[in-house]
Amino acid sequence: MNAPDHVGVLGGGRMGAGIAHAFLLAGARVSIVERDDESADAAAHRVAESIRRSAERNPTLDPAEVSARLRTGIDLTVFTDAGLVVEAVPEDRGLKQDALARVDAVLSDGAVLASNTSSISIDDLAAERRDPTRFLGMHFFNPVPASALVEIVRGADTDADVVDSARGWVEALGKTPIVVRDSAGFASSRLGVMLGLEAIRMLEEGVASASDIDAAMTLGYRHPMGPLRTTDIVGLDVRLGIAEELARELGDRFAPPQLLRTMVAEGRLGRKSGEGFYTWNEE
Repeated sequence: MNAPDHVGVLGGGRMGAGIAHAFLLAGARVSIVERDDESADAAAHRVAESIRRSAERNPTLDPAEVSARLRTGIDLTVFTDAGLVVEAVPEDRGLKQDALARVDAVLSDGAVLASNTSSISIDDLAAERRDPTRFLGMHFFNPVPASALVEIVRGADTDADVVDSARGWVEALGKTPIVVRDSAGFASSRLGVMLGLEAIRMLEEGVASASDIDAAMTLGYRHPMGPLRTTDIVGLDVRLGIAEELARELGDRFAPPQLLRTMVAEGRLGRKSGEGFYTWNEE
């Protein structure tokens, strides 16, 4: 299966730009809608830089041709003829519900609407959708261009054909889909956050340094990256939000450590702020 001819992305931050990049490389036309002109311009720059880096790795890629299929702006009506729209706004339930409602109002009847949520219940989000049968979760991972996985989250009302289409679209991106039933934290966040939170508690208790905790998993268990470095890349604020959501649904075993709350309050958010459990330069 090919990617949809026209894909919409609501939100052009790091995740939204990465999703747009993936579909552009798969041959789709992509429209990113942002909240204002400045944010739309920033999204266009993020995608252009990502395309440039891809062209450096793949000389057969024509950056001008790929970029010509990208449109950024603030008008949601550009989604009217999209076959798929992916919501990629920050991980906040109210923000996502508002964003999805605005997209719902302009989508054609045959379009699929997906949320790039990593923890919020798809059934909860679907309850306010115009057509819950054509709504599902498509959880991309950061950084999207380098990630091999997309977690497809099937809601109680999601049509089986929509799940099959999403699976095919993910494969068209050169990534591997997994399909999970809607449940708190799905599969990836539930497992990944639990490991990350325990690593933060170990650091908080002085069990070992951040680098040694990470080495225990990379060298001892052959994880490609340690849980604290992964948390820096995901963003400490994002991980805190997911942990709070899981704690509400699954109990105190997902309660965020005080160290995580303190670092977020101090603005030490990981790679995007330049400092988290590690120090990051801009590159």
